[in-house]
Amino acid sequence: MSHTASKPSRLLSLDALRGFDMFWIIGGEEIFHVLAKVTGWAGAIFMAEQFTHAEWNGFRPYDLIFPLFLFMAGVSTPFSLARPLAQGQDRGPMVGKIVRRGLTLVLLGIIYNNGLQIKPLEEMRFASVLGRIGLAGMFAQLIYVFNFNKPTRQYTWLAVLLLGYWALMMLVPVPGCGAGILTMECNFSSYVDRLLLPGRFHRVIHDPEGLMSTMPAIGTGLLGIFTGNLLRQDSKTLPNTQKIQTLLAAGVACLAVGWAWGLVFPINKNIWTSSFTLFAGGWSILLLTLFYWVIDVRGYNRWAWVGAVIGTNSILIYLAQHFIDFDFTAHAMFQGVLKYFSEPTQEVLGAICYVLVEWLFLYFLYKKKVFLKV
Repeated sequence: MSHTASKPSRLLSLDALRGFDMFWIIGGEEIFHVLAKVTGWAGAIFMAEQFTHAEWNGFRPYDLIFPLFLFMAGVSTPFSLARPLAQGQDRGPMVGKIVRRGLTLVLLGIIYNNGLQIKPLEEMRFASVLGRIGLAGMFAQLIYVFNFNKPTRQYTWLAVLLLGYWALMMLVPVPGCGAGILTMECNFSSYVDRLLLPGRFHRVIHDPEGLMSTMPAIGTGLLGIFTGNLLRQDSKTLPNTQKIQTLLAAGVACLAVGWAWGLVFPINKNIWTSSFTLFAGGWSILLLTLFYWVIDVRGYNRWAWVGAVIGTNSILIYLAQHFIDFDFTAHAMFQGVLKYFSEPTQEVLGAICYVLVEWLFLYFLYKKKVFLKV
């Protein structure tokens, strides 16, 4: 059926896309890596390479996984906050909830990195994927709350964040290096992190989820909020066809500006450059537009629940696959069948079974309506 609700409280396409995004994080990419290893097929090797991060500058599809998730957190913001803000409810409780959620994700990220063990400060890693989502999402939501119904100010914030980060990275000198040098050793973002961020870094002298690169990541959340603002509009006022056309134009524009900016300020996920924010944002907008058109507009949604099972418990499975031995369970459940196949086939099917066990775990929680709410 078509998307007829004027102001839906939740988009099925958003849950499905979040599930699609998380699928690759929880083991989907490993299927291609195993396939490439056991077959040596050129196509499998090419696909496996796409599911690795660019070493420094550059962009591969796997580099989209993280910003896409943060983008979608932004998309959901107007659906949860616009109504109470429009009704004039007190912002205080909203702000408190936003800040608590952001800091909770930072704490969960620290636990994800270090467990609950007592470690010396220098051995702990404080920066994390969840921490980046928590802080960037928190500040993006606060900008939205304090500039509700003031879209010009929201867009101004995006421009200030991206241009300000570019200016800092290119104009402020790093001791012993100079200004505008974007190597791992000499870029200004990593230098600031080494000054302010305690503990160990993911790459010894650099952390891709550091403090300063959170600044343009807020822009990723804002791009999601702008998209959510548009999708939430009454379909009678702004028809679905016009929404899709606007989103397609916005996505292509972000890609073009991000690519052009990347010629002088390289597209780089490691330091989340402003060009990366726009380039990844463009792909995120286009992907969500595709899912929205197929699922919510055209109504081809019978399959969407498969992704929604993952998407509605995305934080939980991100944490669980780090602490629960799903590989042991997959081996116990399927080894009796897999042993009848050749060893290469066993490896490929084993990678598939690993993801299947995680999905079944989430499906059980989905049917029981058990969701981790942060």
